[in-house]
Amino acid sequence: MKDKSILLGVTGGIAAYKSAVLCRQFIRAGARVQVVMSEAACEFISPLTLETLSGQPALVQMFNRNRSGVPHIEVADAADLFVIAPATADFLARTAVGRASDLISAVTLAYRGPVLAAPAMNTNMWEHPATRRNLETLRTTCDWRFVAPGSGDLACGWTGPGRMAEPIEIFEAAEAMLEGDLCGRTVLVTAGPTVEDIDPVRFISNRSSGRMGYAIANMAAQRGATVVLVTGPTALSPPQVSELVQVRSALEMRAAVMDRVKDCDAVIMVAAVADYRPEKMSEHKLKKGPGEKERAIKLVRNPDILEELSKLPNTKQQPVRVGFALETEHLATAAREKLKMKKAHIIVANLATSGFGGTDTEALIIDDAGREEPTGSLSKTSLANRLLDLLIARDWQAD
Repeated sequence: MKDKSILLGVTGGIAAYKSAVLCRQFIRAGARVQVVMSEAACEFISPLTLETLSGQPALVQMFNRNRSGVPHIEVADAADLFVIAPATADFLARTAVGRASDLISAVTLAYRGPVLAAPAMNTNMWEHPATRRNLETLRTTCDWRFVAPGSGDLACGWTGPGRMAEPIEIFEAAEAMLEGDLCGRTVLVTAGPTVEDIDPVRFISNRSSGRMGYAIANMAAQRGATVVLVTGPTALSPPQVSELVQVRSALEMRAAVMDRVKDCDAVIMVAAVADYRPEKMSEHKLKKGPGEKERAIKLVRNPDILEELSKLPNTKQQPVRVGFALETEHLATAAREKLKMKKAHIIVANLATSGFGGTDTEALIIDDAGREEPTGSLSKTSLANRLLDLLIARDWQAD
């Protein structure tokens, strides 16, 4: 980030107040920041605030007689990275069809470098087919990358997806895009829970949110890797990856992984795969019998995908195998046992109290050379980047 030129676009949403924090983070990291704002953004945050933080005039108006040259071209040409936070539904829509009706949209149309956008809007707007179509257009046609919004309480009173990602998440994604140090590598990531059906109505699953796996997939993609994400059912918006494979059961996840592992430099098994599944799924809903007080459902063992990967025939280049261990006690002991038993190269272990649901976590990383690294409390995005750094440090060598 040091000495990089960041173009920070701010559009008109309540999340614009977070842009000040993001601007400050870029400056502290040694970057130069030029802010360009929509007129609507000025209703939520003062240009003076961003000018003070960046040390540069915040540009708003398309026409400025006190400035020579062509501002939207000059600004676009000078930047190493364009970060748009927040990116509103209206801004995304105008950009997707190539409108240049104000300064920020003209700058966007003129810019030819990498773009990172952090959408922010009401849940219904985020889920609207038009918004999804615009996002897909910008992702596939313009090669934009996105930091997906979070889910929670929104300013409008709704609760759901649409809240802009936190500034630290956007900063880390921007930093990863500038590094680009995973170009030429292929990483397979599994994420989320698996679901094992009992009958057409009921199933066995777990509380995995998928956040950790999605963070790793997102950061690997931002850093230039070809990413295959194999995911069980989650409520998250998937990151921009090369291949998204949606599965339900452990057997489906195993098949998806085995079909693709031969082309991978690393396989990172984050998914909480069910250990057991019903021996047979009932074709119809299981109903209570008269006077029935108990019912036994026979469970059979699911394959252990991580362990199975270690038994594949040797090839010239084996992928690095990374496992995750979620424990409720004896964290270090359980992690060491899992590393040995499953012949993994790296195990990332965390306690259920810190591993489920939220955006932050605390982990213990153990590798096959006996190194142990307690991470302390950090964001899942930061843990994702730390893990990818370790893969680079070992030069992607499995053995």
